Amino acid sequence: MRLLLVGMNHRSAPVEVRERFAVDDPAPALAKLIGSPEIEEAILVSTCNRVEVLVSTRQPEAARLRLGSFFRHELAREGEPAGTALEDCLYHLSDGSAVRHAFRVASSIDSLVVGEPQILGQMKDAYRTAVDCGACGVILNRLMSRAFATAKRVRRETRIAERPVSVARVAVDLARQVFERFDDKHALLVGAGEMIELSLEALRGEGLQQVRVVNRTRARAEALAERFDADAHGLDELDGLLADADVVLTCIGGDAPIVGQGAVVEALRARRGRPIFVIDIGVPRNVEPAVNELDDVYLFDLDDLSGVAEENAEERRRETIRAEAIVAEEQQKFQGWMTALRAVPTIRDLRERAESIRDGELDRQLAKLDLDARQREAVESLTRSIVNKVLHAPLSRLRREAAREEGVAYLEVARTLFGLDEAPGWDEDPDEDGEESERR
Repeated sequence: MRLLLVGMNHRSAPVEVRERFAVDDPAPALAKLIGSPEIEEAILVSTCNRVEVLVSTRQPEAARLRLGSFFRHELAREGEPAGTALEDCLYHLSDGSAVRHAFRVASSIDSLVVGEPQILGQMKDAYRTAVDCGACGVILNRLMSRAFATAKRVRRETRIAERPVSVARVAVDLARQVFERFDDKHALLVGAGEMIELSLEALRGEGLQQVRVVNRTRARAEALAERFDADAHGLDELDGLLADADVVLTCIGGDAPIVGQGAVVEALRARRGRPIFVIDIGVPRNVEPAVNELDDVYLFDLDDLSGVAEENAEERRRETIRAEAIVAEEQQKFQGWMTALRAVPTIRDLRERAESIRDGELDRQLAKLDLDARQREAVESLTRSIVNKVLHAPLSRLRREAAREEGVAYLEVARTLFGLDEAPGWDEDPDEDGEESERR
């Protein structure tokens, strides 16, 4: 049995391509796949950053062609975007490479943001769907079980998910050091660009409910506020809104600071000792540096956040190396199981060949002897015991060696030596000197 994975992700295909292949309900697609003679089992993972199909097959080349056709004709919603070749967006992985990829994805090593926890839940959902529709069998059941165990080890034995690396996530992480909870806090976001949007998404993810967006162009503030169920305001309202803000994020263009020390002093007076957390990621800076001298104000600018993000990125790189080692170890274990699985047909065929020879020779010799039932049973037991003892050592060695990747060579040699892939040569028999002679 072979493994094959075909897919696209955030590195191989732009979003305008990925969105054309996204799948809301994988079950119908999986039913089509396992209905193909080339595919034994299948799992389909579809997220905003990846669409991947993992299958087990006895016909790898035919399965590869089937999956290419599957992406092109059954998953594609509209046709290929102009200037984009589907094959340039797809990656094809087989056997060990497919196993390693699945384990890395489950462990969030392959994610856009390394260490993010969502992908593991998404893979579990994909696996559950495959099981429910009968597309998952012995091989992929085992693989996904080991993938989830690998992800658990990575979470338990490394700190890969503990240190945020984006500026927006670092800002939220620092805010959490000031506030234990966000659901009762008010945030004031100054600007309406991408960085403000990312920060807002991160804060929403932490439970923040009350948000106000301030921008020079009120229409842009309203567009962003509408998406996040927030309130929109013009820049002329900024000073009056500071008193009610627990968290202030600024990222707006301009040549001079728009949040002055005096306005913050007035806001603090109205807040009666409640702290303000201010994150200034504007370039040039949007907040007067003198604000940092005030009590009850925690001010961080872009250099502060970038420095923390870089430290975190370096720490995460070190943790990723540890995570990759865990993946490699678990991959080796799974491939050992897969290789051992290949020994089963060889061991079965070898036993059947030996038993077939024993039965044939026994019948031929018993026909020449005048033995009663008890004597016949004794001879049969004797011959069976001889076969078992002769086979014990080679079969034990095959099982032991098959647990290693190199064990495939032992299986091939065994099949060749014992002619397991050839029709039995009943017209040949070793003579008393060990030479083969034809029976006339």
